[in-house]
Amino acid sequence: MSRTLTTTVKRIFHVKTTTTSKSTWRSIKRTHPSADRNSQPISRVFIAQVDKKTPDLQLLEISSGSGQHCGYLAPLFANITFQPTEYERANFPSIEAYAADCATGNIKNPLFVDISQELHQWEPATLEQLKPASFDYVFNSNMMHITPWECSEGLFRAAGQLLKPGGKLFIYGPFAWYGQLTPQSNVDFDADLKRRNDAWGLRDMKDIEQLAFLNGLKINQTVDMPSNNKFLTWVKK
Repeated sequence: MSRTLTTTVKRIFHVKTTTTSKSTWRSIKRTHPSADRNSQPISRVFIAQVDKKTPDLQLLEISSGSGQHCGYLAPLFANITFQPTEYERANFPSIEAYAADCATGNIKNPLFVDISQELHQWEPATLEQLKPASFDYVFNSNMMHITPWECSEGLFRAAGQLLKPGGKLFIYGPFAWYGQLTPQSNVDFDADLKRRNDAWGLRDMKDIEQLAFLNGLKINQTVDMPSNNKFLTWVKK
């Protein structure tokens, strides 16, 4: 089941790569067209919702992909340390390149996470870095609809265990809304995803709220985003 996540990025996104000239150890940066479009809108919500003054805050990104969001967001929040994680190890050089080129120096190197697994099944090297109740924020973008439901369960399970009390889980992506799937473009998108893989599809807010409840999280804010996406903020009780 977890191997489904391996090819998610390759199947959904056209990936282009750019080579840095500053140093060979910075390897390559990958960019996704969707991240090119949504990084700025996401950053505006971050600016409105995160603490920009308290030092040494910690953010965990689940399913970092190319590392593009960390690379965009981290320089805007020098008081927050960004910890990327990823399942596809082929993305690690790209994430490391974004970390190396971050002027504020607040992106750590990526850790391997199979989010469909229970936390106790994660690699020891990962668990050494990700302690219970040690993160102020968890962020996930455009994963839930292109992975099996077990990955959504794992996302909320991880947030419930790794967030501090009062910490926030940020999720960006397209969703069905209490049984309603609109507009037609999202209906078509959902159908296309299910044709590609019957374990994929837009998740319904009603089902997501149940996951949140089971893991000690409650909805705090909902922001409508461009292209019929939403930015959901959950708070750890």
